[in-house]
Amino acid sequence: MEQPKIDIRRLMERINSLGQIGRVDGPNGEWGNARLALTDADRDGRDLVMAWMRGLGMDVVVDRIGNAVGTWEGSEPGLPPVMMGSHIDTVRTGGRFDGNLGVLAGLEVVEAMQVAGVRPRRSLQVAFFTDEEGARFPPDMLGSLVYVGGLGLEEALDARDASGARLGDELERIGYAGSMPCPAASFPAAFVELHIEQGPVLEDEHITIGAVTGVQGISWTEITVTGQSAHAGTTPMRLRRDPMLVAAQIVAEARATARRMGGTQVATVGRMEVFPDLVNVVPARVTFTVDLRNTDETRLQQAEQALFAFARSMAADEHCDLTLRSLARFEPVTFDAEMVDLVESTSRSLGYSVRRMPSGAGHDAQMLARVCPTAMIFVPSINGLSHNLAEDTAPADIEAGASVLLEVVIELANR
Repeated sequence: MEQPKIDIRRLMERINSLGQIGRVDGPNGEWGNARLALTDADRDGRDLVMAWMRGLGMDVVVDRIGNAVGTWEGSEPGLPPVMMGSHIDTVRTGGRFDGNLGVLAGLEVVEAMQVAGVRPRRSLQVAFFTDEEGARFPPDMLGSLVYVGGLGLEEALDARDASGARLGDELERIGYAGSMPCPAASFPAAFVELHIEQGPVLEDEHITIGAVTGVQGISWTEITVTGQSAHAGTTPMRLRRDPMLVAAQIVAEARATARRMGGTQVATVGRMEVFPDLVNVVPARVTFTVDLRNTDETRLQQAEQALFAFARSMAADEHCDLTLRSLARFEPVTFDAEMVDLVESTSRSLGYSVRRMPSGAGHDAQMLARVCPTAMIFVPSINGLSHNLAEDTAPADIEAGASVLLEVVIELANR
């Protein structure tokens, strides 16, 4: 019996093979993916990953929201399993590593143990969750939220994308409306997710591994400002009801709010739709999103209250109507202290530099943390880029992260 070891060439081959599905090429040689949830490309990616699972002798099941879980049976299958995983859906201009790394590294852990002739006490599971990005159907982390019982199945199935397509119908269309119940009938003993950092901290500090302490709270709000469409040349400024002016003031105030609050507070306006969207017409309506995040729930609430009060005031001044619609709202999550310690100590024992850090992005792990001890392992993102075709991580860092994942899982699975 050998000591299990990550085969980085095998892992990179899987990452690049999956990356060919929904491939998008950039202007400077960079390339990434567009595999929005429940599109044909997502279906093809699912098919490939599930073929790999079955090729490793894993028993694969799909639940009613489309989450897929492959299980490799341990020597004592009656024990609750250890789960690894993430997601394989992407944003419209996504990279090859976001989410995919956590799923494919999980398969590599299973194969490394099989090659070495090592079978752990607990069964090992690898999962990919539906619509983690929320780029097509809100909220983000939808599949894992349903898996743990945080969102009702029927409500999730009725979610609609910008074109009006219903999630449940799309799930049926691509053949991934499974039969396993939601929420899951039982939960794993532990969950571990390997992920790229999606930010610049590890690279900037020349650190290889991030032991993630938790995930920031996230508030997504859609704001609609309705005014009066009017001729751009004949309508005096004093008589206008201009929703674009109100929207611009709110966008600027979102940045100003984050700067005033400091700390971990961030604010982003990522999408804006203008109607009728004509050069010579005062708009009738502007709809946009505001993404607020903070590691502290009280501070996040303060940011929401301050910004939304400002928005109402600006709309009233311009005699416009304003509506706020929550798209997603998750409180900050703190990961299990013993699991964080295990990631940190394992990294040091393997000779890797490591630091504790929170995650600024949302992840499936924050949902699994509701039902079992959970940990995340970060590896550096080159130039801090993610949700970008130029997203990249050095193979040596991927190997390091996967090696930490392997040793953490072996420890957990043999307890």
